[in-house]
Amino acid sequence: MSTISYDDFAKLDIRVAKIIGTEPIEGKSRIIKGRIDLGNDDQRDVIIGGAQYYEPEDIVGKTVIVIANLEPKKMAGVESNAMLLAADVDDKPFWLTVAEDVPLGSPIK
Repeated sequence: MSTISYDDFAKLDIRVAKIIGTEPIEGKSRIIKGRIDLGNDDQRDVIIGGAQYYEPEDIVGKTVIVIANLEPKKMAGVESNAMLLAADVDDKPFWLTVAEDVPLGSPIK
């Protein structure tokens, strides 16, 4: 595994967000379209993996950790404007979250 400098890590804008909406993407069985709330009127569309394990409505309301300043990427006609962080166990995502009520948009350092 290669290492990165603290300066490289500091470039990542990692924040707390809430999944506020989801919908299937026609013709796709492994990804769904999601909408996240980062607080302060910052809501974004994202691509969420793991659709073969979870129904879209099952993850609405989940508080997650995201990289908010990742370059946008378009997949299946949807532009994803953040990345949810997850542990990957046999290709099944387990999204990173917080154990207590934390304000949306709180930075992770």
